Amino acid sequence: MPAAARSSRFDYRPLIALHSNLLRTASRAAGWLINPRGGVRDSKLRDAVEGKVVLVTGASRGIGEAAARKLADAGATVLLVARSEEPLRDLEAKIAEHGGTARAYPADLSDPESVDALVANVLERHDHVDIVVNNAGKSIRRSVELSYDRFHDYERTIAINYLGPVKLLLGLLPSMRERGYGHVVNVSTIGVRIPPGPRWGAYQASKTAFDVFMRSAALETRGDGVTMTSIYMALVHTDMSAPTPIFRYLPGQRPEEAADVVCRAIVDRPRAITPWWATLAEVGFAVGRTPWDLAAGLAYRLSGDTSSAEGGASEGAAEVAREERS
Repeated sequence: MPAAARSSRFDYRPLIALHSNLLRTASRAAGWLINPRGGVRDSKLRDAVEGKVVLVTGASRGIGEAAARKLADAGATVLLVARSEEPLRDLEAKIAEHGGTARAYPADLSDPESVDALVANVLERHDHVDIVVNNAGKSIRRSVELSYDRFHDYERTIAINYLGPVKLLLGLLPSMRERGYGHVVNVSTIGVRIPPGPRWGAYQASKTAFDVFMRSAALETRGDGVTMTSIYMALVHTDMSAPTPIFRYLPGQRPEEAADVVCRAIVDRPRAITPWWATLAEVGFAVGRTPWDLAAGLAYRLSGDTSSAEGGASEGAAEVAREERS
């Protein structure tokens, strides 16, 4: 092609960049409306956590890492829990560089013996835990049709999202109740508050199981000074959500914004933090369940499983990304 012809071609790249920026701005604005809000003054957070021992699961990245940094900056001794030791050690060092205190405790929450060892080590070295942030989780989006020979998906999901944190709390609650003080913050999902969607059965069921356990336990422990807060997060853009392509285009929070919600929960100690529209949605779904079921069924037929769910080449990477919070 002649040089003159090449030079006369219109350059669409600035328009594409502008369009992308507008989409990102609109997405952030929508995310601000859709997601629960955080934000507390630094002085209030310091008053709530300074000198206290705070255990954060899923601390190697995402919401857990961001929350750990904020809590350490506010004067807490933060116990970092996740499966991957190297990221925990790196975070421990970075927190120390900024004058904070953190200790890495690699542990696999899906392994009861590992959880027992974690509880024993923590109580031996720190005597007690004041606050637990249950953030670790595993997400799977896979249709039942593709799950016929994958019962292990359900086993792993319920082990990390339900049985693991139950085991952890059963180990820590006795000392909390004996001391007359404790707080548990559970980073849950809005999926617990709305009807189930296609392909999310394993994830929503396991998260709902722990939510019910914790709300039941809270009725028993509140009189002993141990309170519990459920945070029903909408979409947070982390490595765990990345393998589902459509999530990249939906409004959501950054991990740092979600960590602000965790800090708000620690300061205010409410029973729940939820998006403003969740209660309205629950009422609407209760009244209009049939339309919802029809719409969800149609969405299932018109959409498909991701390449990782279908067992494509990226499956291993996707599974690692989704489990890393644990």
